[in-house]
Amino acid sequence: MARCDLMFQGNTLQLHALGDGLAELRFDRAGESVNKLDRLALDELNRALCLVREDRTVTGLLITSGKDSFIVGADIFEFTDLFGMAEDEIAIHNAGQSAVITALADLPVPTVVAVNGLALGGGLELALAADVRMLSDSARIGLPEVGLGIFPGFGGTVRLPRLIGVEAALQWIMSGTPRKADDALRAGAVDAVVPPPELREAALERLHGLVASPDWSERRKEALSPVVRAGEDLAPIFAAAKAKARKTGPHLPASLAVVELIESAAGVDRDAALALEARAFAHIARTPAARALVAVFINDQAVKKTTKQQTRAARPVSRAAVLGAGIMGGGIAYQSAVCGIPVIMKDIAQSALDLGMTQAGALLAKRVETGALSSAKADGILASIRPGLTYDGIAEADVIVEAVVENIAIKRAVLAELEEHIRPDAVVATNTSSLLVADLARDLEWPENFVGMHFFNPVHRMPLVEVIQGPHTSPEAVATIVGYASAMGKTPVVVRDCPGFLVNRILAANVLGFLRLIHDGADFLRIDAAMEGFGWPMGPAWLQDVIGMDTSRHVIEVIAAGYPERMRVEFATALDVMVESKRFGQKSGAGFYRYEADAAGHQRKVVDPDVGALLATVQPGGSRIISDEEIVQRTMLPMILETARCLEDGVVGSAAEADMALILGIGFPRHLGGALHYADELGAKTIMEWCDRYANLGPLYHPTPRMRRLAVDGAGWANLVQRPGAL
Repeated sequence: MARCDLMFQGNTLQLHALGDGLAELRFDRAGESVNKLDRLALDELNRALCLVREDRTVTGLLITSGKDSFIVGADIFEFTDLFGMAEDEIAIHNAGQSAVITALADLPVPTVVAVNGLALGGGLELALAADVRMLSDSARIGLPEVGLGIFPGFGGTVRLPRLIGVEAALQWIMSGTPRKADDALRAGAVDAVVPPPELREAALERLHGLVASPDWSERRKEALSPVVRAGEDLAPIFAAAKAKARKTGPHLPASLAVVELIESAAGVDRDAALALEARAFAHIARTPAARALVAVFINDQAVKKTTKQQTRAARPVSRAAVLGAGIMGGGIAYQSAVCGIPVIMKDIAQSALDLGMTQAGALLAKRVETGALSSAKADGILASIRPGLTYDGIAEADVIVEAVVENIAIKRAVLAELEEHIRPDAVVATNTSSLLVADLARDLEWPENFVGMHFFNPVHRMPLVEVIQGPHTSPEAVATIVGYASAMGKTPVVVRDCPGFLVNRILAANVLGFLRLIHDGADFLRIDAAMEGFGWPMGPAWLQDVIGMDTSRHVIEVIAAGYPERMRVEFATALDVMVESKRFGQKSGAGFYRYEADAAGHQRKVVDPDVGALLATVQPGGSRIISDEEIVQRTMLPMILETARCLEDGVVGSAAEADMALILGIGFPRHLGGALHYADELGAKTIMEWCDRYANLGPLYHPTPRMRRLAVDGAGWANLVQRPGAL
């Protein structure tokens, strides 16, 4: 059906009269690839709905999108200002925006929404307000707000339970997982699923049917009524949902809060439930977790934008090579191949090549087992990894990743030999966690094409890759490795060459704080409990067991040598006695904990009564009780200060990159937003008070003069340094 008169033209949507009394509201934001339900869109939506409501000739409304997706949600960048308001102001603001969606639901004419692509967050909440929802079979819909520390605030907690039932609605909202079209149809969230080319015409046909039906408004009555029916007992459903929500811990309150909201609103009508939603949303929006998780989202977008800018000068990578096989080399080769870049894997030992291919094969087998890949596809990927004992074919590689043992003499020898077999324009990346790129490049013929590429272990799981720019590395070489890392599905962060680079340098400061706590008499079990309770996935003692005592001690020694004025350790540490006692951690079966195999063959950590006596030898003052508060402050403060130093030193380009690197590289608690966001939440004045409190512990706890000025100026730590990217 051809469009007729234009009734309203905005920047985010248009309203057209289609003839036969029908109108079409089409979301099509000018100059952007997606539709967002931001303040502007809601304002224009309200104006368009007023026209529909006042025009007596309109008998039905079709809602569509001019983009590949319907509406991807609210504009998260607007949340920063919103969350800074007082709770009452947020409630009023949110209620006003939600009222626009309710105005759609209350139009005096039937409405049909045609959803293509994605309808997420506010996009789905808008669709829920229509009388009929039609989806393309490729569409996905969901309410992902809990991932931002909040929950739906445009009526989603009110309309979805009335549509698909309380239990299913709680599952949708608490998981935040988008649903496929067929799943949404089975749940009752949508009325029909059709192929994309037929979507608009099918929706129009359905709208004609509603207009012709005298009882089209009957289906609205249930949407206005309380969720709970007479005699219905929802208590077991809410009890089970609360128990599940509590498992997320106290640091992520949104899941429990939304269960309590839906429970409190179950017995009231729609409008009363919407009022409860607005107040509850305002409360959850004021939590530190919401601010932090929104900051993580914004920082993630900033890092993606930086990566896009950095890859402009990248050379194309159609084939790669990995020098050094084994577990690490096999993991890198797998990651390259599974992302569509064929790879040569070279080693001097057949056993290492076999191990690397076994590693890649095992990872592919897991993906086949989960249904992520077909067997044929997995076989093709494995075949794209070409193992060999010689340099045959390596001249074809655009990028070569050197992943031999972390020994500077061996790496130098391997790199020197490698240069004899590669193209002059090939980029060589060394996978190193502690060796300076400048030292490794010293004797290279083409140091401008040499870059550091620090993968985190295990390669296939850890999303971060540090791209280290040496003193002679060209911008094109850095750009090429940034592009290659992105093509491998990783998040690259460019850092300057220095001991420990970024993440390990910051982690070393944290570990040194932990070792000093042990030295001062703290119980490592209490330290682990305090830090895990604070939100870390594992405490520092357990982390050392996982890394390996010998590995951790070596890395810390290397990093400390680069910053002796604050990281030099002048006492015997827990790592020292563990290594001397050959308690290397999980790999030896004992470290801070003892490790035993459970019935499934998985290692399980248990408390080892022998450890106390061993650690007593490095506690000259004996054991003493140290509060959880002091434990948290003494481990987190060195990390905050070292992150700020990395910004001051120009090691990393922005606070966003630093915070995301910590989250992606070492599991920094997302609900804290990263070291610098956490520092901003505390305030520079509080950080300086901590520095003064622990100044006697040494320079590791001393701020720089610039940091002191922040407290005086009341400035934010996240904006301490914002230099241009490394390119």
